[in-house]
Amino acid sequence: MAKLERITVTMPEEMVAKLRAAVESGEYATTSEVVREALRDWSDEQRRREEENAAMRAILAKARGGKRYTSDEVFAEALRRVDEIAARKADRSAA
Repeated sequence: MAKLERITVTMPEEMVAKLRAAVESGEYATTSEVVREALRDWSDEQRRREEENAAMRAILAKARGGKRYTSDEVFAEALRRVDEIAARKADRSAA
């Protein structure tokens, strides 16, 4: 079993009341059990979000052909396209 360490946590009265109610109802033996379960759930949620983010990054990388662009490259490409559009409009106006 992992080594346990005692910490002190300050929380609002409403949260303390919920912790104590969970123990008094018999759902948990101690307030520490409630907190440990909440932290396990939080940790699981964090891991799930990171997995989803990694999957999304993989999808985006595949959609881009695996190439990643710097902000300077994106900005330069945007300027190039704006110039291209402006040139086409100028050609149409001259015609």
